[in-house]
Amino acid sequence: MREKAKAIAKKHGYLPYMIERYLSLWGEEETLQFIDACERPIRTAIRVNTLRTSIDETIARLDKKGVNLERVPWLEEGFYAEFANVSSGALFEHLLGFYYVQGIPSMSVVRTLDPKPGEIVFDLAAAPGGKTTHIAQLMNNEGMLIAIEQDKKRVSTLVGNIHRCGVTNTLVLRGDAKKISTLEIVPDRILLDAPCSGEGLIPIDPTRKTSKTMADIRYCATKQDELLEAAISSLRPGGTIVYSTCSIAPEENEIVIDDLLSKHPEVKIVPIGLEFGVPAYTKPYGLMLDESIALARRFLPHIHGLEGFFICKMVKEE
Repeated sequence: MREKAKAIAKKHGYLPYMIERYLSLWGEEETLQFIDACERPIRTAIRVNTLRTSIDETIARLDKKGVNLERVPWLEEGFYAEFANVSSGALFEHLLGFYYVQGIPSMSVVRTLDPKPGEIVFDLAAAPGGKTTHIAQLMNNEGMLIAIEQDKKRVSTLVGNIHRCGVTNTLVLRGDAKKISTLEIVPDRILLDAPCSGEGLIPIDPTRKTSKTMADIRYCATKQDELLEAAISSLRPGGTIVYSTCSIAPEENEIVIDDLLSKHPEVKIVPIGLEFGVPAYTKPYGLMLDESIALARRFLPHIHGLEGFFICKMVKEE
């Protein structure tokens, strides 16, 4: 398999270790389907921001400007959008916060979290703010949303998007999300869209074919373990946590979750609540993982026409 992986990697511009892993996960035919899909652009999508306006008004205004919208079946506020000859961020409606340009998987993550008005919600690693502002939208600006981001420059972008989208229930903190226990605030829900290798973003950023090594994936997995540990410790009994990444690497997804379950018997995986995606892997590379991990979902370029993504919803039992 190693020689075959080297040949495929050389032909398509990938690092050989990546192709070796894909062949192990999918076999040659599906690996080639994945490679082919990654050469096709991802459709632009937007989320209508009902904190600023109604869905109908935004549809009407964008229609007058020649923007073709197609509703995403499982996302009331999500639309595929064709902006013709204008940039998706150049319209006045974008400046007003009527919509947010956002990937379908990112919107699906927040729908999976299902935040409610009046709750206390943590968004860890929150910048640039697409998920933060979506959470606030579903909370109808009621309750408390704490958005944590460590990168100083990215905090500025996060705050700018919060203001643009009319969010008023959110406190932005700059710091290490692994230290959230020091806040002494017990959240009802936590979103951890974890920093990752971004191996699912190859259709959007072709440099990902060669920019990360196996050492980078292992480094990310260690950080993800630490962030999940901190999140579970802070979550209230009976609370919900959603873990997601824009990586297709089992090392950053299923294997991280399996490790968490082995340490925390009080944590149970539950269905994500969306009729979309394929079941997460319970036997990647021949490893035998917890069978409940199949309740998590993967989005894959060659199956769904989207960037690669992983979503797992868990409950901390009382």
